[in-house]
Amino acid sequence: MQPADTRASAPAPAPFQDDRHRPGQRDFRRANLALFAAGIATFVLLYSTQGLLPVLSADLDLTPGQASWTASAATLGLALGLLPASALSDRYGRTAVMTASVLTATVLAAALPLAPDLTTLVALRVVQGAVLAGLPATAMAYLAEEVHPSALASAMGLYVAGNSIGGMGGRLLSGWTAAALGWRWGLAASAALALLAVLAFRLLIPAARHFAPAAVDARALARTVGRHLSNPLLVRLYALGMLFMAVFGAVYNTVGYRLISAPFHLPESVAASIFTVYLVGTGTSAAAGRLSGRLGRRGALYVSIGVTAAGLLLSLADSLVCALLGLVLITAGFFAGHATASSAVGRTATEGRAQASALYLIAYYLGNSLGGTVGADAYHATGWPGAATVGLAAMAMAAAVTLYATHRAHVTRRAVADA
Repeated sequence: MQPADTRASAPAPAPFQDDRHRPGQRDFRRANLALFAAGIATFVLLYSTQGLLPVLSADLDLTPGQASWTASAATLGLALGLLPASALSDRYGRTAVMTASVLTATVLAAALPLAPDLTTLVALRVVQGAVLAGLPATAMAYLAEEVHPSALASAMGLYVAGNSIGGMGGRLLSGWTAAALGWRWGLAASAALALLAVLAFRLLIPAARHFAPAAVDARALARTVGRHLSNPLLVRLYALGMLFMAVFGAVYNTVGYRLISAPFHLPESVAASIFTVYLVGTGTSAAAGRLSGRLGRRGALYVSIGVTAAGLLLSLADSLVCALLGLVLITAGFFAGHATASSAVGRTATEGRAQASALYLIAYYLGNSLGGTVGADAYHATGWPGAATVGLAAMAMAAAVTLYATHRAHVTRRAVADA
């Protein structure tokens, strides 16, 4: 008889518990509200000059293309700062970098009204955009790490909805204030609104529980970036973000000029009110997750591209009703497309999420700078049809990217079926 084994058996490993935030939990609500406030602050600061471009042109004797640089400079600076900011967030933490980013950008916003000329204003906007990069570079990574995958699309949609609220509120406040008191007071009002949103973000944001700090390693960063850029799906998502944002920059950098000119001749304060259309973006961003669940990612992208293109075509009519309805469709399609593409980046990247998100946003904001500047120059040369043509060209390219992705998916499925 074999002697009994008297060794104590090892305890069974505890089952894995996924404690990431889920719908219905208090921290899930706090994280959503905090990132909603962060989105507001980001877009208030980033687009603080866009609502007052016609006022800037009149006061400083600028063409639409020259004035648009006050908006494009900030998005260009942000694009340049995204990768360094994502590396810093890997080292020092998501919430620390997001907080430092928006606080510093808000301090710079308080200095903008003191700029003596266009050159100084543009230079300050580049710096402001660069320091602001820490929040958008990190926010998507924070959500991907702290929110359960089943709720990520809806959480990302709410963050993008905060962007739309911030874009609308900041442009309305600065535009109305500038129409009454001048562009310097318009910028001061935007800084005050951003500060309130920053305080709300800091009070609400739950501490990160799944963040593991890593040393800043330039070579490792380059390898991670290289892996992301060699992933065809991520590259297509980056291209889509750039193309959607090129439309948005071209349209919103010029729509104010169109509304105060023939045949509409709206007062500047009324033209500034056009940014209430951003409310449409709030709804479509939050609904983008449901749309993707019903139609799939590519189906949601086709709908977004079609709606945006239809809005551009409708806006060509010299009718105020058509111009406004067209802008509604452009805004709805843009926010749905952006929310769909950005949430797909978070799900696709299995490592280096902050860098994957940063690359998406680099493409996204470069698209804004390029589309905004080219669209403003096209508007100056040929009027609204020029700006709309820039947008339609971008949507044609977005459709081509999505069609190629559909083709590749069909080829892959046939290969698997034949194997």
